[in-house]
Amino acid sequence: MIERYLTPEMKTLWSEASKYRAWLRVELAAMDAQADQGEVPREAHTALLEQTGADPIDDAFAARVAEIEAVTRHDIVAFTRALSERYGEEARFIHHGLTSTDVVDTAQNLLLDEALTLILADAAALREVCRMQALAYKHTPTVGRTHGIHAEPMTFGLKFLNWMAALDRDLERLTAARKRIQVVMLSGSVGTYAHVSPQVEVEVARAWGWEAAPVTNQTLARDRHAEVLAALAIFGTTLEKISVEIRHLQRSEVREAMEPFGKGQTGSSSMPHKKNPILTENVTGFARLLRGFLTTGLENVALWHERDISHSSAERVILPDATAAASYATRRLTGVLRGLVVFPERMLKNMNDLGGLVFSQRVLHALIDEKGMTRETAYDLVQRHALKSWETGEGLRELLAADPECPLNDTELDGAFDLAWYLRHVDDIYARFGM
Repeated sequence: MIERYLTPEMKTLWSEASKYRAWLRVELAAMDAQADQGEVPREAHTALLEQTGADPIDDAFAARVAEIEAVTRHDIVAFTRALSERYGEEARFIHHGLTSTDVVDTAQNLLLDEALTLILADAAALREVCRMQALAYKHTPTVGRTHGIHAEPMTFGLKFLNWMAALDRDLERLTAARKRIQVVMLSGSVGTYAHVSPQVEVEVARAWGWEAAPVTNQTLARDRHAEVLAALAIFGTTLEKISVEIRHLQRSEVREAMEPFGKGQTGSSSMPHKKNPILTENVTGFARLLRGFLTTGLENVALWHERDISHSSAERVILPDATAAASYATRRLTGVLRGLVVFPERMLKNMNDLGGLVFSQRVLHALIDEKGMTRETAYDLVQRHALKSWETGEGLRELLAADPECPLNDTELDGAFDLAWYLRHVDDIYARFGM
């Protein structure tokens, strides 16, 4: 991910030094379990723990690995040689019986686990903002739109409540995906444990509170990674859904809500009046990226025989970038919703500008239920006046009151055009969420 879109945490997490620290964590955990099995000397593991604690892997170590890899053309070989240079003789017991993918895949799971932990915290913060805004605007009337056209009255808070519910489902999916990659693979070449005891894998998994992969070849199955990317892609669609709504509400002819606009901010290099929804447009772009990353993740599932590395180059891009994009976009949208500028008066004005058309279904039901009209006759009567209202700007209630074919009296028409009637179950909806 380019610097512009990196959070500080993701920048640190996906750095080369961080990757090598994860590799070393796997190597030392395996070495610890091998020492328990008598496969490597316990004193060698103890000495390496002390050395790596006193002189941890840093950017200089990462640079040295890059120098060696330029010759070996193999990153794990470069890594182990750099370890030997830095920590001396005891490092010869590192990578004992393991193959490269044991270390790379298990360490990558460590990094993904941490990345998803960050994203889950970001998503929970966004969910909390939606909850607070849902409460703040619980009874704020606005017009609901279908196909972009005025439909019927609702409240602005219900938009946030819908988003909160979607985020609850995203949190469930992301948590499940995180669990899916909390697995350890230390099975050696082609997954037969020929050079490393199966108990080593079990002990490492137990120490981390993870699971040992029940069966592997020479890679961890990539459907696990695809599930992570799928959860992120679906999460991205939630972010996009919220963003698109804010963008529509900010349009000049709607102007019911808008992104915060800071002092000194400019919207256009040429038009000083502009206030553009740049933050939510940005989030929409990230959602597109997340869906694209999933496509590549799905392609990575099918590999040749027990292993090829066609997935490797792609994962070096898509896993850091997908998690970084999700975290950045979530934080950006959280800031938008927290500082959202809302215009309740404009909402009422927009609702009333169409002369009561949003109450047409209530009139329809009154004619059917209270006056005994057939549905077809009642529909034709209401639609005729509704279309005239669209064309002339005359109020629907006034047109109906002047029509001798409409049997509703003034009191009945008042009831049919009662805004509160449409919103009478809002509290019931909120109660489903304990709100």
